[in-house]
Amino acid sequence: MKLKLVTVGKTDMDWVRTGMAVYRDRLVHYANFTITELPDIKNASSLSREQIKTKEGELILKNLNPGDHVILMDEKGREFTSTAWASWLEDRMSHLSGDLVFVIGGPYGFSDAVYARSNGMISLSRMTFSHQMVRVIFIEQLYRGFTIIRGEPYHHE
Repeated sequence: MKLKLVTVGKTDMDWVRTGMAVYRDRLVHYANFTITELPDIKNASSLSREQIKTKEGELILKNLNPGDHVILMDEKGREFTSTAWASWLEDRMSHLSGDLVFVIGGPYGFSDAVYARSNGMISLSRMTFSHQMVRVIFIEQLYRGFTIIRGEPYHHE
């Protein structure tokens, strides 16, 4: 099984790229993890929010395989403590046959087609974070989850 992160739009801040690289490099010791950054929608300023979500949705769906288990990062998703997250992750890793794909959408959320394709939603917090910051926060939490699963000292309770 592979773990994948699909994001809408390029990472455009150096500190975000640096943070992502730190935790991506740490994750190599635990899982086959890849990040796919989808391009920004061209001429988005001339489109409505729904049109933008539809176009982003088409790009997201093109990057999914039929057997993928797709989890959307969404404010309406399930929230976890870090230990509950690790348990959820461990369960998925041991029971799924396809790849586990997490998706961070654009600023307007996901199209109906992407919601229909998903297998669930996760929220990192009740607070709203920028779509750039969510990338670093999520990858760090993924790393934290693996250290909890392995009983390593990164996470302190």
